[in-house]
Amino acid sequence: MDDQSADLPDRPISPHPNLVAPEGLAAIERKIDRFSAAHRAAVDKHDKAAIAAAQRELRYWSARRGIANLVEPPADRTHIHFGIVVRREDGRTQAFRIVGEDEADTSRGTVSHVSPLARALIGRSVGDVVTVLARKAEILEIH
Repeated sequence: MDDQSADLPDRPISPHPNLVAPEGLAAIERKIDRFSAAHRAAVDKHDKAAIAAAQRELRYWSARRGIANLVEPPADRTHIHFGIVVRREDGRTQAFRIVGEDEADTSRGTVSHVSPLARALIGRSVGDVVTVLARKAEILEIH
């Protein structure tokens, strides 16, 4: 395999601002450390495919770190920023955190700040009702 055949295209970078909570910035740093170690191991083994894969991830995570905008938890908890509890129109309550795109994982209770739900909620207050995808939710708590 020649050097060119191991090149991988870059992962697409979101056009949205890369807003990250402190935990998200730390996660980006861990990804960079992880793929740096993977790159070193691949170089030691002369594994061109693994080198290319690690380089691709390093380019992506380094770019994400370079454009990361740290969002500290606000002292003012009257308007939504990154944490919320809502009551959906079916009566269920749901707690989640609004996070950066790379941190979002609905199975862990996090949604991206660019998701329709987050965009409808950011800047709102307790008691406000928002409609997302034809469904209503009342803001119960901000944390």
